[in-house]
Amino acid sequence: MSKFYLKKVRAFAFKECKLVLIVLFFLFVTIHDSSAQNILFDFDNAPLHTSLPLDQTVSGITAHFSATGQGFSIQDNSSPVVPLGFTGRFIYPNSIYLADLLINFDQMLTDFSIWYSCQELGCDDAATMRVTAFRNGILVGTNTKTATNPGTWPVDSLKCNFTLGFDSVVVHYDSHPPTCQDYGVIFLADNMRVTPINTNILQNKGSFIEELIVPNPISASDLISISLFQPENINICIYDITGKFIKNLFDGTLNTGEHKIGLNIIDSEIESGLYLMNIKGKNFSRSYKLQVIKP
Repeated sequence: MSKFYLKKVRAFAFKECKLVLIVLFFLFVTIHDSSAQNILFDFDNAPLHTSLPLDQTVSGITAHFSATGQGFSIQDNSSPVVPLGFTGRFIYPNSIYLADLLINFDQMLTDFSIWYSCQELGCDDAATMRVTAFRNGILVGTNTKTATNPGTWPVDSLKCNFTLGFDSVVVHYDSHPPTCQDYGVIFLADNMRVTPINTNILQNKGSFIEELIVPNPISASDLISISLFQPENINICIYDITGKFIKNLFDGTLNTGEHKIGLNIIDSEIESGLYLMNIKGKNFSRSYKLQVIKP
C-alpha cells in the first residue's frame, strides 16, 4: 500500500447525542423526522490493516464494503494521515489513485451519511464528493457535498435521504478543487450513519403522531389507524416497488385524535403485489413496504 508522507493532523473525538425513541409502531415503519433511528458504524471493530471487501454488522444491519481500483483498507491513528475528528479505526485509501467506495446493505434504508476527508494541503477551496443510492440495482438518487471549511485534509459529512428506500450506495470523488493545486483524488472515511426502513422503531412523543397502524398484507376493506397530537395535513400515496408513483390514496387535514382512513385500492391501477406507501405530513414522512391482496 502506498503511504502518504504528509504532516499528521491531530485528532479529537466528536460527541453526539442519540435520540430516545418511545412509541412502538407496526410492521415495516420508517420514520423520517427528527426522531428517526440513527445507527452508527464507527469501524472500531473492523479488522485493522485489512483491505476491503469486508462486512460490518451494527444493530442488526449488515453493510458489505468493497471498492473499485486499488481500493481501501482499515487503518487507525498510527497512519501517516489522521484528519481532524477521525478516531479509532477508519477507512483509508490503498493508493494515490482514484477509487470508489461501494456499500451494500442487507435491508432498505432511508438515510445515509459518512464523514469524509479529501487530500488537500492548504487549499482555499475543496473537492466535491458524490453519493449515489440504488434500490435493487435501480438508481434512486444522488447528492453532492463540497467541504464547508477548506484547508488541509478538510472533514465534512456526505449525506443522502430518499424516503422510498435504497439498499446500496456508491461514494465517489466527483471533482477536484477548482483552484487548489496541491491535492490528490483520494479520500478517507469514518463514522457512517444509516436509518433503516424495515424495522420497528420507537418514536419520541414530542412528534406529531401518537400512533400509526397499517395492516400488512392489505386488502380493499382495510383501514389505516392514525392518532395525532395536533391537527395535520396528511397525504398518502402509493408507489410500485421501483418507486414509480401509482396514485394518491388520501389528501386532507385531520384534527387532533384518532382517525380511520379507508384505502381505495379496488381500481385497475393497483394489482396484487408488493408496493411502497408513503404517509406524509408537514413535519414528517414515513414509508411502508406493503403486500396488496386483491380478490
